[in-house]
Amino acid sequence: MKLALFSAQKYEKPFFDNNSTNYSESVSMSFIEQSLNITTAPLSKGFDAVCVFVNDTVDKHVISALANDGVKAILLRCAGFNNVDLEAAKEHGIKVCRVPAYSPEAVAEHCIALMLTLNRKTHKAFNRVREGNFDLNGLLGFNLFKKTIGIIGCGKIGLALVNILNGFGANVLVCDPKVKAGPFTLCDLDTLLTQSDVISLHCPLNEHTHHLINEAAFEKMKEGVMLINTSRGALLDSKACINALKSKKIGYLGLDVYEQESELFFKDHREEIMQDDIFSRLVSFPNVLVTGHQGFFTQEALNEIACTTLQSANELSQGLPLTNEVI
Repeated sequence: MKLALFSAQKYEKPFFDNNSTNYSESVSMSFIEQSLNITTAPLSKGFDAVCVFVNDTVDKHVISALANDGVKAILLRCAGFNNVDLEAAKEHGIKVCRVPAYSPEAVAEHCIALMLTLNRKTHKAFNRVREGNFDLNGLLGFNLFKKTIGIIGCGKIGLALVNILNGFGANVLVCDPKVKAGPFTLCDLDTLLTQSDVISLHCPLNEHTHHLINEAAFEKMKEGVMLINTSRGALLDSKACINALKSKKIGYLGLDVYEQESELFFKDHREEIMQDDIFSRLVSFPNVLVTGHQGFFTQEALNEIACTTLQSANELSQGLPLTNEVI
């Protein structure tokens, strides 16, 4: 099994190398820095499978090109698969596998980091103290204890966040049609939007959840609400979000994902002129905190991603049942 890893980062290589010893006779890897798209698809020629990440383009045109070059499988180094045209993959007989759970606690803990940083303004305090400024004005926060925190989507990551928030003594609301019960209060979306002091998004991106948080949703929220998104950028209507920030409907905004992040994230743009006016406007607000899709970025998660991906590659090479095939 010859495997081409697109969008490969140098921080990933040690984890794949360490795990590859178990599959050295069945899987060989090549690391390709470029992201997969219709232009770079020819780089897959000679490989049995490609391995892609969240911002690679795997639409019907790319899949057709992969199939023409003899690629038999697409392995995702992530849980989400909204960037893959599954119908096209099926049509061309290409298998699709993913990493269904790579340390849900990693993303849940990053949510808490965003909440606490925005709330207690530790990033601003850090800069002040380094400059000899110990003034506390402008750093006032609030307790998470007894606050109502709404979680939209309660899969493995959402549940990990619930468990952490219960430790804070928060009142946790959950909206998820697939969940029946748990250590939280189930409610509908309108109830969650109107009652929550903090809202965190953890649902998949599909035709039903695209721009789930839009102008109508913002109108239902409390004044000064905190909104956190570590799931998928397009769950949030960015233009509506800017208006909500300007009107002070949003008091705090923490983002680890962004609608158009494929053009920005995982690259160094310090020497470039920012072309994305919406992103530039978002980060101009003093109550907005953006991280570059690093919620998954822990040692444990990277190890699990490498291990699961190589397991799928080995199963493909041996003709075994695929444990993590996308159905």
